[in-house]
Amino acid sequence: MSSEDAYTAEPFLPERRDLGALRKAAAGCRGCPLHRDATQTVFGEGDVHARVMLVGEQPGDQEDRQGKPFVGPAGKLLDRALTDAGIDPGDAYVTNAVKHFKFTQAEPRKRRIHKAPTLREMTACGPWLAAELAVVEPELIVVLGATAGKALLGSSFRVTQVRGTVLEEEIHGRRERLVPTVHPSSVLRSDDRESAYQGLVADLKVAARVLA
Repeated sequence: MSSEDAYTAEPFLPERRDLGALRKAAAGCRGCPLHRDATQTVFGEGDVHARVMLVGEQPGDQEDRQGKPFVGPAGKLLDRALTDAGIDPGDAYVTNAVKHFKFTQAEPRKRRIHKAPTLREMTACGPWLAAELAVVEPELIVVLGATAGKALLGSSFRVTQVRGTVLEEEIHGRRERLVPTVHPSSVLRSDDRESAYQGLVADLKVAARVLA
């Protein structure tokens, strides 16, 4: 058995499963090697009774430094898109499929470049996301991007094929409704940012109608 087969956060989950206990326990997670280079664990945040949970890929540079999800440029764009779609960002719970920042860095003090987590790393982190879902019990999950989709729905997930649709799937033992869309960071990278932004808003309006 390779060392990667042993990656799992399961031993680090606390007996008590409220968000405070989970967040505290996640700070000490050593379930995969990503904790070694990251500044800190970035756990989910938001309303414990949120009707909608937004699941992204992993923390970025600013999230890693601040210890909070979606506080960088992509997070600010997401808040604006949610508002434009008729969803109050303050009513949502936001988290990531992977709780540590994975990056490459050419040399010390150079900019840290985001690197996509492997499916194995996403699977290792799955117990934290399962615990968050069990506590929050959202009515709807908004899947932000391909990596989050693969973490929740398997390696065959393609965001371009299902974005803006309502899916019903069993996720970590719970029947869930999901609306996939692109990750807001992809809007920031787009050559036609306005068109990409309007596409994100259109997908989020589908989510808003589900919640209406």
